Amino acid sequence: MKNGTVKFFNESKGFGFIIEDGSKDEYFVHISGLVDRVAEGDAVEFELKEGRKGLNAVNVKAI
Repeated sequence: MKNGTVKFFNESKGFGFIIEDGSKDEYFVHISGLVDRVAEGDAVEFELKEGRKGLNAVNVKAI
C-alpha cells in the first residue's frame, strides 16, 4: 500500500486526484476505487492499477 493525500475530489462528478507521499506523483482516483469516503486534504492509503490513461489509485482508504 502507498500513502498519500487527496489533492482534489469532486463527489458530484465522482473523481479526483491523490498525491503520493515522498514521490509527489499524482494519481487519478474514480469513486469506484474508494473504500472510504474521502475529501480534499485527507490522508489516505491506496494501491495502483493500470487504467486507460495510466495508473489509477484503487482500494483508497482513509488513515
